[in-house]
Amino acid sequence: MPDYKDRILTINPGSTSTKIGVFDNEVSIFEKSIRHDVETINTFSNIIDQYQFRKTVILETLDNEGINISKLSAVCGRGGLLRPIEGGTYEVNDLMLKDLRSGYAGQHASNLGGIIAYEIASGLNIPAFIVDPVVVDELAPIARISGFSLIERKSIFHALNQKAVARRVAKELGKEYSELNLIVAHMGGGITVGVHQQGRVVDVNNGLHGDGPFSPERAGTVPAGDLIALCFSGEYYREEMMKKLVGHGGLVGYLGTNDAVTVEKRIAAGDKVAELIYEAMAYQVAKEIGACSAVVSGKVDAIILTGGLSFGNGFVKSISDRVNWIADVIVQPGENELQALAEGALRVLSGEEEVKVYPGNFSTAKI
Repeated sequence: MPDYKDRILTINPGSTSTKIGVFDNEVSIFEKSIRHDVETINTFSNIIDQYQFRKTVILETLDNEGINISKLSAVCGRGGLLRPIEGGTYEVNDLMLKDLRSGYAGQHASNLGGIIAYEIASGLNIPAFIVDPVVVDELAPIARISGFSLIERKSIFHALNQKAVARRVAKELGKEYSELNLIVAHMGGGITVGVHQQGRVVDVNNGLHGDGPFSPERAGTVPAGDLIALCFSGEYYREEMMKKLVGHGGLVGYLGTNDAVTVEKRIAAGDKVAELIYEAMAYQVAKEIGACSAVVSGKVDAIILTGGLSFGNGFVKSISDRVNWIADVIVQPGENELQALAEGALRVLSGEEEVKVYPGNFSTAKI
């Protein structure tokens, strides 16, 4: 990394909050989660209309903290729902702005990240970036095959954190990310387990409403025949079924809570049902890791456990005990998304990586 300092503003919009950070190279000098009044948010007819409001709040917060934005080298926003692209750092361009504003792949608060980054950066004549959005798609052609000809497996996962922790572990091991085979399990409200083969995520479960382990809020893979029967039972609307899979699935469906700490307290108090369900979640993560090891014929350099659930020692141990025969298990707790955004921008500013142009030359294999 360079001796001089690049100052980077990072922006991660959520549904009712906007997290911002200011970094000198990789060092955080300021971070804050700005909470937005729900009534104010609800006055906007759609998510994209919020960008000016959120931009103003961000700039006011920075000014109140005495941070001079004229010293910024770049602004980096959370990537939104875009066209499928390979991993990396992308400069925000006109096509990206068009896709974010129109909701090309759906409306989500993260779409605001690139827009606000561009709005702030353009006024300062500095670059605006996004890094590893959830639509990163590097799947091998064979991994796209679902077994049902009308459905192709999709890559929707925690790309930002997965790739960030993979790069950090590679550095700790004295290797390049592109030299290693890693299995990364991001475990939060959703759980995704990816095979990072020499710098590309060649297989990963769709953690939004697709497959894989169940999580605190999502059902993951469920028996298809039984699911179809429920859908056509006449008891549920489409929206109700989707909510049962995403939002009310997983721990919420079984135990009525998505809070792992609450579940652990119930287990400590002797709740055997909570113990079984929590263990089953760890069991399914371990199964997914084992399946992922087959993708690279067992040649795995390390297994990385990350995300909020990796703060739970018992949960991590339950997974590790089942998979540590495959490779060493390395724990990187939390998500650290603002840090990951700063690192992505810095790799480009320092010349370590070339900036990518959206949408690039991405293409998927079609059957």
